[in-house]
Amino acid sequence: MKRLFLNLSLLLVLLAACAPVNLNTPMPEFNTGVDPNAWAQVPAGEFFFGQHNHVESTDAFEIMVTDVTTARYADFLNAALAAGYVKVDGDQVVGYYPGDVFRGVKHEERIDAGDWLFIPLADPSQRIMFDGKTFTAQPGYENHPMTSVTWFGARGYCDFYDYRLPTEMEWEKAARGEDTRPFPWGEKIARENANFYASRDPFEAKATVGSRTSPVGFYNGQQYNGYQTLDSASPYGLYDMAGNVWQWIGDVTEGMHYRFMRGGSKDTYEMDLRVWVRNNATPTYFSPGVGFRCVR
Repeated sequence: MKRLFLNLSLLLVLLAACAPVNLNTPMPEFNTGVDPNAWAQVPAGEFFFGQHNHVESTDAFEIMVTDVTTARYADFLNAALAAGYVKVDGDQVVGYYPGDVFRGVKHEERIDAGDWLFIPLADPSQRIMFDGKTFTAQPGYENHPMTSVTWFGARGYCDFYDYRLPTEMEWEKAARGEDTRPFPWGEKIARENANFYASRDPFEAKATVGSRTSPVGFYNGQQYNGYQTLDSASPYGLYDMAGNVWQWIGDVTEGMHYRFMRGGSKDTYEMDLRVWVRNNATPTYFSPGVGFRCVR
C-alpha cells in the first residue's frame, strides 16, 4: 500500500509538470534602461565567421542595439496602414513583396509578387491587438521583442523605414566582434546571460514547461527584484544577440525559398545560442520565439 501511494504521488507530480501552462498570466514588468531606439556602429573589416572560424569581411554598417519591440511594431503598423503599405485581410495583416526568382530547384517553392502574410491577428501568441482601427501592443509586452512575425513582416518593417534585414555575415560580426568567441559576451554561458530553455528567469511560467520572452536588454548586469543578470552585450554593445528570440536574416539564397534565422531563443538549449548556429523556415513562418532587428 505504501509503495502504491508513492507511485500515485509521483504520477500526480509528473502530470502537474506536464500540464498546459497559461503563458498569458500577468507579466513581470521591469525597466531595463536599454534604449530600443538605439543603433550601434560596426566597422568595416575582417572577422572570424562560422564554427571553424574562417575569415570573412563586411563593409561598415549600423545595427539596432535591441530587437524591434512590440510597441515599435504596432507604431509601424499604424503608420503603414495609413500609408496603404499594409492592409488587414480578415484575421491577417498582409503587405506586398516583389517575389523571388524561381529556378525550379528540387523542393523549391514559388514566391511570386503579391501580398504576403506579415502577422496573424488571431493567433493566441500574437502580442499585437487590433480594434478595427488601431494597432496596440498587449499590455506588459510593449518592451518585449516583436514575435509571431513572418520574414515578410520583418522585411516589410525594415523596408518601410529604409532599413533592411542583416545578412548572415553582418549578423554574426555584430554578435561576435573580431575574435573567436562562441557567445556574444565571451567563452562560456550561464543562466544569467540569456533567456533560453530552463534558464529559470523571472519570465518562465513557474513550471517545467512554457517560457516567455524577456524585455529587450534585460541581461545587462542589472538586478531585478533579487534576480541578478550578467552584462551580456556583444562587443559592439548589442543586447539579446543570443537567446530570447531567433532573429530573421535578410539573405535570399538562389534556388531556395527558405529563410534563415540566428541567435537561438527562449525555447532552445544553450548550445543553440552560439553565434554560428543557424535555423531556417519558410518566409511565412511565425512563432512566439522568432523576432528581428534591422541594419542600415
